[in-house]
Amino acid sequence: MNARGRTDPKPHYLLALAAQERWSRYEIAFWLALIAVYFLFPDNLMLAAQILITGLFAVSLDLILGYAGIVTLGHAAFFGLGAYTAGLLTTVGYTEPVLGLLAAGAVAGAFGYLTSFLVLRGRDMSRLMITLGLGLLLHELANEATNLTGGVDGLQGMVAGRVLGLFDFDLYGKTAYFYVLTVCFLIFAVVRALMTAPYGLSLRSIRENPQRAVAIGIPIRARLTNIYTFAAVIAGISGALLTQTTQFVALDVFSFERSADLLIILLVGGTATLYGGFIGAAVFLLAQNWLSTLNAQYWLFWLGILLIVTTRYMRSGVLGGLKNLSHLATRRRHGSRA
Repeated sequence: MNARGRTDPKPHYLLALAAQERWSRYEIAFWLALIAVYFLFPDNLMLAAQILITGLFAVSLDLILGYAGIVTLGHAAFFGLGAYTAGLLTTVGYTEPVLGLLAAGAVAGAFGYLTSFLVLRGRDMSRLMITLGLGLLLHELANEATNLTGGVDGLQGMVAGRVLGLFDFDLYGKTAYFYVLTVCFLIFAVVRALMTAPYGLSLRSIRENPQRAVAIGIPIRARLTNIYTFAAVIAGISGALLTQTTQFVALDVFSFERSADLLIILLVGGTATLYGGFIGAAVFLLAQNWLSTLNAQYWLFWLGILLIVTTRYMRSGVLGGLKNLSHLATRRRHGSRA
């Protein structure tokens, strides 16, 4: 309050933050549409669950690439660690899915924290090489440890237990879809709260201008370390979700192709948009499914065209393109009224 007893208006940046923290009607419609998928597409729930898992995995990459500006080609390392952790737990008798998620996130997060001191020391090119090397190293270790991981045959014989001791996984993927959707929403809500708070603004400041971030007192090393660790936790949980819903783990969870596909998914959906990971996963996997049925031999050709068109004419991905169209329509409406 000022000297006259009146309440001073809030600064513009606080009003902007408050506006970002409120869930828009489009966001609410997005999650309601995902619930509607259960009723509208009962025969495609397994594919829908895979899209959500991949979308959550892409969100974890968006945290470090889109918001913090940390480039990586080995993000699949955390995904694979989570997948194998959840799978190995079931083989030794710990079949509770939620316990598997927690363990997978803890293992991936610990690996992310330990490797962050190595990854974050260098610049973009060295980070690319280090993260790629870590992913290839884990892939080879999993390939050699055949007694533990099954090697090229994959980890088999897993049976996920009831979710919270109440819900069995069925052949039609009904339980799996709602289980994955619930986990994705809860994690996304936490991510959204962080990225719309001053914490998220500090990450963007580090990405845009590290020198200015240092000048205003942002602890760059601490911020990058904890967001890298947090992203690793989410990636590990994503891998565990894949294991629990498919009840199989193969070596490709560590593959470079999975990291590269994830980067494509994020670019198609839009970086630093929160929802870009889910949109990109839907576009990529549905296009992959449709194009492979049309021509299984040349589907990558058409996928390449999709990527070129997206990056050329939608600089911020699908969500960026939609936002630009919305702004253009608003301007035309205002122009017609004038």
